[in-house]
Amino acid sequence: MQDDLYDQTGDCVEVATLAWRKSSRSGDTGGACVEVAGLAAAVGVRDSKDPDGPKLVFASAELRAFARRAKSGGFDLR
Repeated sequence: MQDDLYDQTGDCVEVATLAWRKSSRSGDTGGACVEVAGLAAAVGVRDSKDPDGPKLVFASAELRAFARRAKSGGFDLR
């Protein structure tokens, strides 16, 4: 299991003790979801089907910008 990773500042982030959560819309079956965990100035992201697998850390502003673009259709294939 990957117990730590580094944020954009190079600081080590302990992920084994983070409070991971996923959307309530994912249902009881788990499904293909991502889980997120809040950090001081960043957000951890992992695959709900593989909680011991790789984790990513994004600056909070980066993840907000990504969500805005996704909601506005910025990633839609044309």
